[in-house]
Amino acid sequence: MAGFFDQVLTVYGRKPALEALQDNSLSCYRLHFADSNKPAAILDEMRALAEQRGIEILTHGKRELSRISRKGSQDQGVAVDVHCPAFSNLEDFLAQDSGAPTRLLAADGITNPQNVGMLVRSAVAGGIDGILWPRDGNAALGPLAVKASAGTLFKAPLVRCRELAAAVQACQQQGFRVCVLDANAEQSLFEGNAGERVIYVLGNETEGPSKTVLALADEQRSIPMQNGVESLNVAVTAALIAYLAR
Repeated sequence: MAGFFDQVLTVYGRKPALEALQDNSLSCYRLHFADSNKPAAILDEMRALAEQRGIEILTHGKRELSRISRKGSQDQGVAVDVHCPAFSNLEDFLAQDSGAPTRLLAADGITNPQNVGMLVRSAVAGGIDGILWPRDGNAALGPLAVKASAGTLFKAPLVRCRELAAAVQACQQQGFRVCVLDANAEQSLFEGNAGERVIYVLGNETEGPSKTVLALADEQRSIPMQNGVESLNVAVTAALIAYLAR
């Protein structure tokens, strides 16, 4: 089982935090305030909601809150910890792997938070089994990503890992094939089945997949483009993969 803190997403910013507290379907377990906050009606409303729901309320120095939110310049003196049961870490995910057909997406340098949110939404809607999410290289799972996901980020099967290339290698050792989406690949995404246990790697919006991950690929696929269109949004690509591979 994944550890509790592997399944926590910290939402920061006053409006996003309030919306999380107002959503009774979310398991919020801790509300953080900065001790430098000036009185405000929205803060009073958050405190009242937390007390009503039995959520722990903590007050911190501004620097400590910045450490918790990891976005001190954007947290507006507020953060909420939300428990996301579908989250896991890579070690626990692989330990529970049964060898059954499994489809994963891997985020390899997705830097636009709105793309992150829409990618997650597509993956959840299409029943993807997991999203490999390295700590570094991708946009933060912050308010913009949450909003763009239409709330699906809280229930996404996010598999957290430290570094994508190492995570991909660990998955390969358990029988996963790695299919990298690359605009320059000769084989189309729609030509044949990439396999029953496969990781589809989605690269950076501008530069594509990283060289380290590209070197690990078992195969590369592209999406055919017509009428002079060079590429699709990464979230659209995620949607095509999610529904193609079902």
